[in-house]
Amino acid sequence: MDRMIRNSAKALIIKDGKMLAIKIKDENEEWYIMPGGGQETEELLSKAVCREVAEELGMNVEAKELVFVIEGVHGERFHRVDMVFLCEYIGEIKNSVLHSDTNQVGFDWLEIKTLNHLPLYPSRLRRQIMNLYEGKEYKVYLGNEGIGDPEVTD
Repeated sequence: MDRMIRNSAKALIIKDGKMLAIKIKDENEEWYIMPGGGQETEELLSKAVCREVAEELGMNVEAKELVFVIEGVHGERFHRVDMVFLCEYIGEIKNSVLHSDTNQVGFDWLEIKTLNHLPLYPSRLRRQIMNLYEGKEYKVYLGNEGIGDPEVTD
């Protein structure tokens, strides 16, 4: 098989009971994803997540700890491995030049207490982020979530 594996560092940024998410819009829908993106050669994941947040949102963050791992084995041109870091929001970067993702139309702070009913993807992260925030037990490795899998809203 010729598909490559792509490591992606994602940021879970929580402030005042809300998490920061990138808003995506296409012709028919709006949904949210976590800020972050692909790891570059010889770049530590903790550095990749900070660089990606700066590029996408013009914000400084500090990566604290790896809290979730989720994969996208099917449905994309590569096998995606997302590693989600809990990050501390430091502040905005003045005069930053943003490099937006395809169809990115902005960002929102999403209420964590209702996250399981919001269109955040991968959807398997929703309840686990809520549990982490509430100090409950949560799963670190969430397995595969592919296009066409049933949404997780519990």
